[in-house]
Amino acid sequence: MSMYCNQCQQTAKGVACTTRGVCGKTEDIQSLQEMLIYGLKGIAAYAYHCRVLGKRDEEIDAFMHEALFKTLTNVDFSTEDHWNLIMKAGMINYWAMELLQEANTEFFGDPTPTSVFTGVKKGPGILVTGHDYLDLEALLKQTEGTGVNVYTHGEMLPAHGYPKLRKYSHLVGNYGSAWQKQKTEWAEFGGPVLATTNCVLNPPESYRDRLYTTGITALDNVKHIERADYSQIIEHAKRIGDLAERQGIHISTGFHHKAVLSLAPQIIEAVKAGKIKHFFLIGGCDGTTPGRDYFTQLAEKVPKDCVILTLACGKYRFNDREFGTIEGTGIPRLLDIGQCNDTYSALQIALALSKAFNVGVNELPLSIVLSWFEQKAVAIVYTLLALGVKNVRVGPTVPAFISPNNWKVIQEKFNWMPIGDVDADLKAMLGN
Repeated sequence: MSMYCNQCQQTAKGVACTTRGVCGKTEDIQSLQEMLIYGLKGIAAYAYHCRVLGKRDEEIDAFMHEALFKTLTNVDFSTEDHWNLIMKAGMINYWAMELLQEANTEFFGDPTPTSVFTGVKKGPGILVTGHDYLDLEALLKQTEGTGVNVYTHGEMLPAHGYPKLRKYSHLVGNYGSAWQKQKTEWAEFGGPVLATTNCVLNPPESYRDRLYTTGITALDNVKHIERADYSQIIEHAKRIGDLAERQGIHISTGFHHKAVLSLAPQIIEAVKAGKIKHFFLIGGCDGTTPGRDYFTQLAEKVPKDCVILTLACGKYRFNDREFGTIEGTGIPRLLDIGQCNDTYSALQIALALSKAFNVGVNELPLSIVLSWFEQKAVAIVYTLLALGVKNVRVGPTVPAFISPNNWKVIQEKFNWMPIGDVDADLKAMLGN
């Protein structure tokens, strides 16, 4: 076997050239190409969700071809060209999130703040996980009047904020938390589980026979059903019968940017009066890596005159805590904006505050701290970079596919940094 290295222009037999076709200078190019591929996963996911709701953008589709061509041909080894394409990916992802926001609100209405029960009620039940609201709506329609309750899980929690979904009285609550706890939580739930997107682990035998996939999601030896006919999982829930009742608390969600910006006059007045000193965006993708208790500790230590915005499954690190309201205002201190793609809403809030105070986004009393795991979330990172958002903290580790030199570029141009000691980071973010 021979391998040809485009960079050093050598052909070698067997093992190929000494660095297996990736010479010293091209480690960063390979890293940039991997960064681009992972970003494309996010853009593709959001574009897919748009498409099932009847929304499509030819410019987004064209970029997918352009970016894949860049990673497959290996004829351009310019770091500048690759960085430019990654920045373009960031803007394309911004448009994809905007389009998905438009699709979701047209289909299901504008989200409004709501309180969600986290226990289990008497009666048969089905747990729905993932991101696809259309799958959830189909199940709600098909279970209406059957006596089967429906519960959300993980990134499906924000569904409760949408009026068209919340109107179903048998959408009774949210059970469980982030994806990495599903093996324990789904085993305990006792009813069938419907997985609508890829945040699903290979199941143990304890609930394999109760797990169903739908749409583009699939697992070996797991039953797959289509949205048009969920009768199989519904009948399964009926056969199991009443689930064990469990006590729960209430958590909030549904703080879409339109809902938050309706409070803009009160928020602006509270900031001017010194009642709100700082805003924190603490969210992202959760995982099992040691050190993720940092995000819980940070949220708990944020002063009571500060507001915490959160989104994606990273919120499950602290969204069951009682944060109360900003004193004398009634403004909630914890605002769950929604799924990872609802970063678009978070950006609209930041841009509105920026305009109201006549300062740039980077001059706002706003600190962004992102928990890192899921590959597609890198597309959101590129959106923040493309918009020039600085001083972001990420953790618990820097993604392995970002080479040291490429991470250095992000640090030098945007002052992004890894998380460190909770108290020291909080002090720095508050400017103390």
